[in-house]
Amino acid sequence: MFNDFQITEGRPVYIQLKEYLKRMITNGHLIEHQKLPSTRELSSLLSISRNTVLTAYADLEQEGLIYAVKGKGNFVSHVETFKSPSIQLNWSEKVNEKTFLAEELDLMKHRVRWNKEMISFTSIAPDEKLFDVENFKRAFLNRLSIEGDIVLNYGYAKGYKPLIDYLLHYMEIKGVDTRNKDILITNGFTEGMDIILSSFNKKSGRVLCENPTNDSALKLFRLNGFEIDGIDMEDDGINVQKLKSCLANKEYDFAYFIPSYHNPTGIVTSSQKRKEIMDLFSDYQVPIIENGFNEELRYSGSHLASLASFAGQSNNVIYISSFSKILFPGLRIGWILADKELIYYLESMKRARTIHTSTLDQAVLYQYLNDGYFEKYLKKAKSVYKKKYELTVQACKKYIPYKRMTGDGGLHLFIELVNHIDSRELLKKCTERGVVFLPGNVFHTDNSGNHTLRLGFSRLSEKEIIQGIQIIGDTIKNHYGG
Repeated sequence: MFNDFQITEGRPVYIQLKEYLKRMITNGHLIEHQKLPSTRELSSLLSISRNTVLTAYADLEQEGLIYAVKGKGNFVSHVETFKSPSIQLNWSEKVNEKTFLAEELDLMKHRVRWNKEMISFTSIAPDEKLFDVENFKRAFLNRLSIEGDIVLNYGYAKGYKPLIDYLLHYMEIKGVDTRNKDILITNGFTEGMDIILSSFNKKSGRVLCENPTNDSALKLFRLNGFEIDGIDMEDDGINVQKLKSCLANKEYDFAYFIPSYHNPTGIVTSSQKRKEIMDLFSDYQVPIIENGFNEELRYSGSHLASLASFAGQSNNVIYISSFSKILFPGLRIGWILADKELIYYLESMKRARTIHTSTLDQAVLYQYLNDGYFEKYLKKAKSVYKKKYELTVQACKKYIPYKRMTGDGGLHLFIELVNHIDSRELLKKCTERGVVFLPGNVFHTDNSGNHTLRLGFSRLSEKEIIQGIQIIGDTIKNHYGG
């Protein structure tokens, strides 16, 4: 007995011993009133210090799992180990249709499997090699020393006030009129969108958006039972004439737009079209949800105001954003900027669902932003990503026979292949050669886009970018000609 105890590096040994003995007791391997080895015997048997055994025994006694008899040693206490008869429920009969739909729409489960040795263009997450870990540590220690007793306790559903104030100022600098506006902190973009959709009064049950669009948003629209009308994208943004036609002929509960570095096309909607969009939606009194996706990753051209900025004092734009695609996605912190009355209601929905976003994470992010680290990090990140962006564009022009390529910045490009080549078939062939990407139809509202694909380059080295794109191009030429 006890010869199967294995020590794992990096954890206190006394905890490992305590858990090992606890498991043996609760599983019935050590029975009631059984005498345990003395601390000296067990330390010798397991080649660990006697103090380690003493500490483990003390903790087990405190938990009521063992008892000590003076002069005789330690014994196993009475522990109920009765197990009920084994049953096996069929959980596929217990979950609802919404759950089945979520599983069906789960790209992480159903996309082509890949391993770390492969070149993956699937991600548009930031490159972890750029993470400003040292300054994040400083921010963490600074905030903890200032108010550790507060940020480690429960927080508020609306969010950590210093971060809210910082973000209101941040949005004001972007040109947004923040009068009568407020902010709700969320667990990233996805929770923000889900809270909004769960709070809306569904009248028409229809949503307008760009086609293609963010696959996470599409999934949430479908899970919440909305019909989706997607409007084709032109090189300078959504087709406004088709947008006008839709608004004139149907009723919509809201519209969803990504005007800057659109996911997946990378297109930046022109200033003229942004004005036309705002004028249209003012006329029709339809709310707009704006995804402020990657607005910071502008490599060239002039700054374009967000739709929230164009709105002025109007309250019809709900702006959702996060720093996940540029800073630290592991924090999962996003925000909703909207009319104060709407935030008042969304706060209650947030509280009902998750109580609040991690106060510690919010506080550390606030400290990091407030100390000016973000501006320095952003300059470095933009320099690296700009180089990767330009390299990806050049490699695509050189190796991939495409009909159309879009992407004005950000962390990805969108390719429309020549001769209507099926991107899923192409993906299977490229996977065999160690390269993966995302087929474009997952972003389309109408199951179209079978001849498109998205290339995310943010987490790849320059060598991997060139090599991967060359393999995609060679695979097209070898199997489809061109």
